[in-house]
Amino acid sequence: MKPIKLLFVCSRNKWRSLTAEKIFHQCNGYDVRSAGTEEQARIKITEGHIGWAELIFVMEKKHVARIRQKFPHAAASKKMICLDIPDEYKYMDEDLIEILKSRVSEHIDLPDN
Repeated sequence: MKPIKLLFVCSRNKWRSLTAEKIFHQCNGYDVRSAGTEEQARIKITEGHIGWAELIFVMEKKHVARIRQKFPHAAASKKMICLDIPDEYKYMDEDLIEILKSRVSEHIDLPDN
């Protein structure tokens, strides 16, 4: 069975989406990447990211709007899920990890650990 491709998106790809990539990367059955929507993002989202992903998790509603505005054709058929996680956590923050696991598990099956 081929892995499901998950893309996590925040603004600068330094804290939230990068944490999500790190923690879900180890889950069997998923291929995980992350990117940011801003010019100064560590990895800036491209149309290629959108096309690659089967499911896109964004941290805030503004990320959905930015993706749909910048990549209208690529994003048109993509399922985007807003996790409603504000930009107030650092990379690998324990509270952020718990929130990510809780909110993402509502949409995909995660191994118990």
